[in-house]
Amino acid sequence: LSSRTSAAEKEMGGAEKREKQYRVHQGSGDHHAGVAGAHTYFYADEAKCDQHMETFLRCIDASSGSSEDGFSAIKLTALARPQFLVRFSEVLVKWRRFFHQMAAEEGQAGRAVLDTKLEVEKLQEALAKLGIASKAESQQWFTGQSLGTSGTVDLLDWNSLFDSRTKLSRPLLIPNRKTGQLEPLLLRFSEEEELQMKRVLQRMDVLARRAMEKGVRLMVDAEQSYFQPAISRLTVETQRRFNGSQPIIYNTYQCYLKEAYNNVTGDVELSRREGWHFGTKLVRGAYMEQERERAAQMGYEDPINPTYEKTNEMYHRCLDYVLEEIKHSRKASVMVASHNEDTVKFTLRRMMELGIHPSDKKVCFGQLLGMCDQITFPLGQAGFPVYKYVPYGPVNEVLPYLSRRAQENRGFMQRANRERDLLWKEVKRRLLTGNLFS
Repeated sequence: LSSRTSAAEKEMGGAEKREKQYRVHQGSGDHHAGVAGAHTYFYADEAKCDQHMETFLRCIDASSGSSEDGFSAIKLTALARPQFLVRFSEVLVKWRRFFHQMAAEEGQAGRAVLDTKLEVEKLQEALAKLGIASKAESQQWFTGQSLGTSGTVDLLDWNSLFDSRTKLSRPLLIPNRKTGQLEPLLLRFSEEEELQMKRVLQRMDVLARRAMEKGVRLMVDAEQSYFQPAISRLTVETQRRFNGSQPIIYNTYQCYLKEAYNNVTGDVELSRREGWHFGTKLVRGAYMEQERERAAQMGYEDPINPTYEKTNEMYHRCLDYVLEEIKHSRKASVMVASHNEDTVKFTLRRMMELGIHPSDKKVCFGQLLGMCDQITFPLGQAGFPVYKYVPYGPVNEVLPYLSRRAQENRGFMQRANRERDLLWKEVKRRLLTGNLFS
């Protein structure tokens, strides 16, 4: 049983008032406007985040009591101040963008993310030329770390420098390509933001420990792209601590994003290097209209794949990469969270070709409760691990969520009609054979 809190706030009378009071300005990453489905949380204070954590703990307990090897899903915007997640995400994106800008200047534009590597000597020269750090200073960046020992630095190496560099007393400067001026990547997190980081990691730690204790796997839901870098970073930190011997924590990747494949391959490679189990849930995505509207209003590139077909291609590409990893390392697991019959068939075919057996429990499937039972039941009867995702809460919050999911799935009504016809066919068969209740 997979559980999801679609409404941790039960006191509906004050919900509208709180929404107005705590609405984030759109320029800072408003995650409420334009969302007709996936539940969003209105940050009131840390006590409210603790209440959400307690709700998630009850979700974990419910999943444990309902099935073996269950799942429970959480949302990090319920456990942290959204403005902090936006700010943290912006910093992470700037840091990665700087790496790619330097790579482009070395003629590496357009390369696959893991094939893009900077020579340490050239990197140090570039940093000195830009006035960011002298060669002696940048040499200290690699002291005591197994970075640059091959003479090159890739994006994962570069990302691992982030924590140590941003803790310097002198702010880390990076060039603004539009103005030509050096700007601080981060003036240093404020004391309150440092506490926010500590608190959200503590809450995730509590949830992960309960999940491990109860034999439940914890899925961290993906959210809007302007939160997602921070959410993924915090999730990876939790995976490092809890996925040593088995995949307890699952990260979610939205395949309607242009960066989905880079995100998946980068995190798989990180898990290889550090020796922990990679766990993932693959979805198509839930915020397309809002993402595109925000990108247009704020003047940045639309992060969403241009067509439904391109999203399908991205989904299958990411899935195939993870399935190959399962075959070769056995230290990866994936939930194929999809109502798309073609995707399910693709997964089954590739599992057979790669020799991945259902009993390995490395690949599982998930559909919403009440949707696409014609996919769920045959998978379960064939011995595949398959889960029904259970949204729950006040009716006026759950129904928009389900409505949104129906809208997202092309041809859903045709599949619903097909499912109805199959059910009637089965009822008639049982009536004719006298086995109605068997």
